[in-house]
Amino acid sequence: MSVPHNDLHGNVPDSCPVALVIIDMINDLEFPEGEEFVGTSIQVAECIRDLKKQARKLNIPVIYANDNFGRWRSDFNEVIDHVLQDQVRGQALAEILRPEADDYFVLKPKHSAFFATTLSTLLSYFNVKRLILTGISTDSCIVFTATDAYMRDYEIYVPSDCTTARNEDYTQNSLTFLERTVHANLTPSSKLSLQQLME
Repeated sequence: MSVPHNDLHGNVPDSCPVALVIIDMINDLEFPEGEEFVGTSIQVAECIRDLKKQARKLNIPVIYANDNFGRWRSDFNEVIDHVLQDQVRGQALAEILRPEADDYFVLKPKHSAFFATTLSTLLSYFNVKRLILTGISTDSCIVFTATDAYMRDYEIYVPSDCTTARNEDYTQNSLTFLERTVHANLTPSSKLSLQQLME
């Protein structure tokens, strides 16, 4: 199902069996339950930042999959600017995980990073076999994305320290569900060997 790279006209130069997907971490958290995410989301952002540094050293592509907050005319840079400049709850998350120029991104209209986005095409061009899913919320966007990834035959990794939900019970119940149903590997990022995933 992979598309040969000589058909890409230089648009996606990378080829890698692994991709790191960061879901909804550029997030203003300005929704009714948003305050419940603030503390744990910062801890998660720091873990994702460290994992991202490791990924970049190995040339593993980093893909931000982000909600558009209902702003259908926005692009990802506008979303970033909003979270960084508008004095919102999630500002610290964007400061920790500010995207870099060579990161990739998809804006998603619904919970799954696959639904009505270019993610499948992008992963196919990369020849990805294994997905590392990180971000918020474990019981919503992570679950939906992991389920869609499973149906597309990807190996799924959800580092347990790189995701959170509104409370610890929701997070742990969701991780248990993912381990059971889509065989997600939950190894914490501090113990996850990205080098081994490249093999």
